[in-house]
Amino acid sequence: MQSVKKHGVTLAYEDSKPGLPPMLFVHGWGCDHTAFAPQAEFFSRSHRVVSVDLRGHGKSDAPHQDYTMATFADDLAWLCTGLALTKPIVVGHSMGGNVALELAARHPGVPASIVLIDSVIFPHRSFLDALQPVVEALRGPDYVTACQRALLATCLPTDDETRKAQLITSLPKAPRHVLASALRNHLTEYDVTPAAAGCRVPIAYIGAAVPMADLIQFRRLTPQLVTAQTLGSGHFSPLFVPDQINAMLSTFLKVYSPGANGGRMSLEPS
Repeated sequence: MQSVKKHGVTLAYEDSKPGLPPMLFVHGWGCDHTAFAPQAEFFSRSHRVVSVDLRGHGKSDAPHQDYTMATFADDLAWLCTGLALTKPIVVGHSMGGNVALELAARHPGVPASIVLIDSVIFPHRSFLDALQPVVEALRGPDYVTACQRALLATCLPTDDETRKAQLITSLPKAPRHVLASALRNHLTEYDVTPAAAGCRVPIAYIGAAVPMADLIQFRRLTPQLVTAQTLGSGHFSPLFVPDQINAMLSTFLKVYSPGANGGRMSLEPS
């Protein structure tokens, strides 16, 4: 992997550098850039693909600080400037989708468009209540097992069992202080409303079998939102059904992104 330092903090990334248009892939909570390995391989044939390890995750540094969506978004904006990554299509999985949305609102000139894959947006109270055991476990010594169980619960029985076991046992890819702060700051204590209302670029949301977002409320604030859903996969759809995700991303790039049909989205949001 390559890396750069931002105010003394190492930020790691992979960059395929084949040409334009650029794509930026942003992993979710407790993961790293490998969460988008199938997409990086597929789109690097026609795009410049940058896959990041967010601050605190993977091979990036993990200083003791608060890990907010704004901090992650500012890192991405800084990285795009440093790498001359002009108007990338930003694709975020899970928490990475929250980061992409925050990026679009805080730095509207950076992304050309964004895609959120099974991100938690306007969650129901019952969902947040179900997270409390994980929140509590992050304070104890067995936090790794608690995180793995929580992530395993987001998978489906139809997901490949061998790959699922390999994935879960490899997580989390962040230390406890990062996990605790990032979980709180993208779920239990996070108000997504300003970011959703501030997003002006084309945006897609790709859900999975178990709803993670209130799309009706989301669209009230982000009327340009278009939506889709994978079949036969749980939360980690980029890894378990990459053909579906790649096809949906390709369609979004072709039909909805700036540059298609003179820079206008050619279909009404569904």
